[in-house]
Amino acid sequence: MLFLNNIGPYVNDGRPFWQYIVSSSTGCSDSQYFEELYNYYTTEKAWHLCDPDAEKAFQALRTAGVKVAVVSNFDTRLRPLLRALKCDHWFDAVAVSAEVEAEKPNPTIFLKACELLGIQPEDAVHVGDDRRNDIWGARDAGCDAWLWGADVTSFREVAQRIGVQV
Repeated sequence: MLFLNNIGPYVNDGRPFWQYIVSSSTGCSDSQYFEELYNYYTTEKAWHLCDPDAEKAFQALRTAGVKVAVVSNFDTRLRPLLRALKCDHWFDAVAVSAEVEAEKPNPTIFLKACELLGIQPEDAVHVGDDRRNDIWGARDAGCDAWLWGADVTSFREVAQRIGVQV
């Protein structure tokens, strides 16, 4: 984990962290260049949804009464980004490390997501792509956890594993 003057990477909008990353990886410390790059990654042009059937799966989960949250090590740009990707309505809650002031694998962020959903950790399953941050962190919080790409490979499969047909 990289810390700059005791500022974690995902504090508020993450600008100091991202400025350091851009400057050190490109060798360019021009502020205009940084702002253009930073703003680009706030738009839907820089991102894509990894699963073409995701919307159908999330609709089926919602119809079945399953509550869904995003738990992310990200900065305050995540909510506007979810809106730009037109998927913010898929989620009942969003737990962002910059707002929760705890990053995965810290159990605090998983517990906050459970609190926002109004559920107990033992009633939750977290699906993530990082064994340490997602699987170990969620389990330390008392949640079940599945590794994307190994335990599940699509949102349809996630839904089916918890008993929801898509």
